Amino acid sequence: MTDMKLAVIGAAGRMGQTLVRTIKEVPGCVVAGAIEIPGSIALGQDVGLLAGVGKLTVLITDDFAAIAGKVDGVLDFSVPAASLRTAEIAAGAGIVHVVGTTGFSKDEEARFAVFGKRARIVKAGNMSLGVNLLVALTKRVAAALDSDFDIEIVEMHHKHKVDAPSGTALMLGRAAAEGRGIDLMRHSVRVRDGNTGPRKSGSIGFATLRGGNVIGDHTVIFAGDNERIELVHKATDRGLFARGAVKAALWARDQKPGLYGMADVLGL
Repeated sequence: MTDMKLAVIGAAGRMGQTLVRTIKEVPGCVVAGAIEIPGSIALGQDVGLLAGVGKLTVLITDDFAAIAGKVDGVLDFSVPAASLRTAEIAAGAGIVHVVGTTGFSKDEEARFAVFGKRARIVKAGNMSLGVNLLVALTKRVAAALDSDFDIEIVEMHHKHKVDAPSGTALMLGRAAAEGRGIDLMRHSVRVRDGNTGPRKSGSIGFATLRGGNVIGDHTVIFAGDNERIELVHKATDRGLFARGAVKAALWARDQKPGLYGMADVLGL
């Protein structure tokens, strides 16, 4: 089989450059497209030179639609509005779309199921193996413990992250809720301020921290009266997300159209 031709959305950003470097390193795929927003100072630059991997003869453009028919897949860690536009174009071209973007509304999430009828979409709030194992463990622990154990999810990211709680924290919250057999939206507590009264039994709390250049720390706490269980994952290199995204693209190439998650890619 020929190498999979991959395009990168947001190619000039930190994650985009990491994706370019990772594609260059992984056998079976090549960088074949690089997209940035209109007006970006990176437009027209060789994406390989920008990412520090040498000249790739792939110039950064702002027109994904113009190259969608020339690639096999697109890796997308951007913002919700841009990801939805990319999803529509990718679905029209019938190519693989790996989505690591977070912060979608409920209605926006639903649109991916529609696009998934025509394209192979792998969408996840976190692409790392460790986090997806943490999600699976969270569901199992939540199912094993009764409501006497309070569930709290703490996450910290760099100061530039704009959505909260993080997509990964919400993944963990959904896993905990599924383990308990409850609806997350009806039982989640996102904000505590002032005289909130005692903690409501059965709720799932979220705490959001932002600062510095933290890539991603997540802790799920199961707090009982006399003991506490903590499941922790700390990311120290964006490369782990990029490697997961490339792995997802290569896996999806051989799948039928549909909306998949990293649990499908990893066989979890």
